[in-house]
Amino acid sequence: MATAYTIFVGISISLLKEFNSVVSEPYMDEPFHIPQAQAYCRGEFDVWDPKITTPPGLYILSLVLKKAFMLKCNVPMLRLTTMLPLLALPPVLTRLMCYHQRERPSSRILSPNLDAIILSGFPIAWFFGFLYYTEVPSLLFVAGTVVAAMQNKHWLASLLGLISCTFRQTNVIWVLYAYASSQLMYLRFRRAPPGAKPFNQLHDPPALSASPGDLVQTVSSAPKILVDILPAFVPYVLVVALFGAFVVWNGGIVLGDKSNHIPSLHIPQIYYFFAFSVAFGWPVLISGEGGILGLLREVQARMFGTKLRISVTVLTCAIMAVTVNLFTIHHPFLLSDNRHYTFYIWHRIYMRYPAPYLLIPIYIACAWAWFLRVGAQQTILQTLLLPLFLLPTLLPTPLLEPRYFLIPYVLLRSQVPKVPTWSLVLEGGWYAAINAATMWVFLYMPREGVGRFMW
Repeated sequence: MATAYTIFVGISISLLKEFNSVVSEPYMDEPFHIPQAQAYCRGEFDVWDPKITTPPGLYILSLVLKKAFMLKCNVPMLRLTTMLPLLALPPVLTRLMCYHQRERPSSRILSPNLDAIILSGFPIAWFFGFLYYTEVPSLLFVAGTVVAAMQNKHWLASLLGLISCTFRQTNVIWVLYAYASSQLMYLRFRRAPPGAKPFNQLHDPPALSASPGDLVQTVSSAPKILVDILPAFVPYVLVVALFGAFVVWNGGIVLGDKSNHIPSLHIPQIYYFFAFSVAFGWPVLISGEGGILGLLREVQARMFGTKLRISVTVLTCAIMAVTVNLFTIHHPFLLSDNRHYTFYIWHRIYMRYPAPYLLIPIYIACAWAWFLRVGAQQTILQTLLLPLFLLPTLLPTPLLEPRYFLIPYVLLRSQVPKVPTWSLVLEGGWYAAINAATMWVFLYMPREGVGRFMW
């Protein structure tokens, strides 16, 4: 797919040029990030803007590029810092997706798979690849961490994971996810040599045939295999220890502006994520066996197929309604900043009773749809692992922000097996339409007194 990758690179470079021509001054969060990066470029490492809440990985990356390629630290060159990781995404995602699909990636690094190229154009990643933000470099190093861990290169994975934490400190969660995911795959496919004593087995049946009783057996079998997976955890302990030291030194996870980023229990964030994932990933969801009708039938059967399932669904809806009532957070940024699409989604949907409650069955259906599609060739633990690590990532975040969904969405989408070509074309077209619309609105339709609209 060298041709497709060349087109991807060409479009990205051309768009960055147009982006810098139209938006020549720092915008939105860039007025915080860009002066900070320029201070680092001048060697002023004791300068820090207290409004910045993330570590200095982005600025260090710009400094490295400046030293290596004699680049200037002006706005266009700093934006190049984030576009280069965008261009590096397809080769890395190729290895991630091939591993989940148990295929061998091409040895030619500049010939990434078509599905990896399309996923690199995911609208949230694509848009922020042209602004001086931390999202795309953060995603790149997290994906690299998962790939290295799955290749049993755990020291390399821990190093890449540590680097990812310098872009966003919450990436420590995805470092642990990388370790856990690699060990589940290791336990699933390891085999004892002929004549040797069989290994202890973790009870981990196929996802779509598993029952609640299987989870009980899984828990009871877990202690037997701990000794087999602990040696691989050693490199990751160092990352966790350094993260713990940072939290103690900083007095919390958030750097800088702690007053506007106080961790709060925000349970509906999980619901928003699954709705978000279906809104963007529906072309992949309907590509499974049976197509869209087959998927709808399966979701309906999981929710209402028997009296027991109906009872569980009704009970789940009731519990979710309580959490929506008690833990929905109307963040002041979301209520006041009308330069983001989430402002209008919140005001026109979530602030209109009873819309938040009527959406609850849809959230459940969205979660089942992804479970059925991702779990088609995975075990129950492999399928539930990502949602498990999603909890500490999203639950403490009070603000509804699509950027927070970027990494988990890419990791979720990467697990989907055997996507047919027609679905990839549909997915690519869907992403392209969204990208074209959001870029056009951002670049060419600013409103007087409001500014440019963005995610």
